[in-house]
Amino acid sequence: MEILIKASQFILSLSLLIVLHELGHFIPAKLFKTRVEKFYLFFDYKFSLVKKKIGDTVYGIGWIPLGGYVKISGMIDESMDTEQMSEPVKPWEFRAKPAWQRLIIMLGGVFVNFVLGVLIYICLMWAYGEKYLPNENLKDGIWVQDDLAVQLGLQTGDKILAVDGEPVKKFSEIPLAFINGDNYQIERNGEKLEKEIPIDFISQLMDRGKEAGAFLFPRYPFAIAGISDEGPNKDSGLKLKDIVVGINGTPIRYFDQAATELNKYKGQQIVIDVKRGNQEQQIQMQVNDEGKLGVVLGQLSFNDLEQLGYYKLANIDYNFFQAVPAGFNKSWTTLTSYVKQLKKIFNPSTGAYKGLGGFISIGSIFPSTWSAESFWNITAFLSIMLGFMNLLPIPALDGGHVVFTLWEMITGRKPGDKFLEYAQVTGFIILIALLIFANGNDIFRLFD
Repeated sequence: MEILIKASQFILSLSLLIVLHELGHFIPAKLFKTRVEKFYLFFDYKFSLVKKKIGDTVYGIGWIPLGGYVKISGMIDESMDTEQMSEPVKPWEFRAKPAWQRLIIMLGGVFVNFVLGVLIYICLMWAYGEKYLPNENLKDGIWVQDDLAVQLGLQTGDKILAVDGEPVKKFSEIPLAFINGDNYQIERNGEKLEKEIPIDFISQLMDRGKEAGAFLFPRYPFAIAGISDEGPNKDSGLKLKDIVVGINGTPIRYFDQAATELNKYKGQQIVIDVKRGNQEQQIQMQVNDEGKLGVVLGQLSFNDLEQLGYYKLANIDYNFFQAVPAGFNKSWTTLTSYVKQLKKIFNPSTGAYKGLGGFISIGSIFPSTWSAESFWNITAFLSIMLGFMNLLPIPALDGGHVVFTLWEMITGRKPGDKFLEYAQVTGFIILIALLIFANGNDIFRLFD
């Protein structure tokens, strides 16, 4: 059921983005009186699931869910209709139109993707606002419990100040900032330190496996989520949701402090102070030979931590006029972050290519339960990503056509049809290779 919910959201989001992207080409083509022969969601090799001709255009849904297209008369595109191109130019064809009109038609899809992403983010800011843990509110620093964080040079209690000279505003932004960054600044015991992010950090991150989870955490209280039935403390009187605030008279605020303190009393009886609701009481417990109590640490949400008084969350509500700049800012941050990640992918030494994913990876980012906020957040991100990817100067993508059209406008020389055919084929080979590699990564990770 979980897979079905994820897949349904993925298909819905992808379909929406494809239709609107192709509509971005369709509308200016019609405005410039250019004939559109086909408007398709998904590809229709050999046959279509649905199709209907209205005027000069066949509208349909194909059976291969890898994208969609509009087939514009007189244009060398994925249809590779070279027979049409060998005939005399007709006034309704794409190739008969001035270069500036062709440029607008080609940029229409990308324009729609970027505008859609911005509009969705504006609406999300207006409807939901923002709620996050400000990085500056981690007064006692971070909790390091993962080897990757240790290899980065981090220690529990460090305060992460900036990455690549840019202050980190939200705690949730730190992992992505490390992925995109080259160096970072921390405060440790009152001293500011500059450290380098290893060039192969992304490779190390990917090698941890899909079940590894986060590598950085805020410091958590020692909240009890479970008590072992076979341990020495099953009848101690400790209860679920108790919070350990002292060990043998030593005040304890965070779990990492408790872990250090318990190691001093291996195999001994101790007295712990616990907070239960609004009351505190003492409980006698046995520490095992490994320095543990035989309990499970509670996984607390940011809301839980705020209610317990550990951290103050930022909760920002926007009216519509405030949501507009907030939405633009979110869109710009999303785009620049994605560009930084793409640059790392093209640098083999970073190992970022290991993280390149296909349809399984994209589908997996959708939640296993329906959430309108999550769905539209992911759709906005995918829209901006799709817009940028289509701008890449690869033949067979919009960006490739734009490059050739700009060349014509600057030099006054139009590339020949044969050249465009060969370029289109080359572009397809590149895209198919990337598609195979990305989806191959997905399949490999399934069995990793």
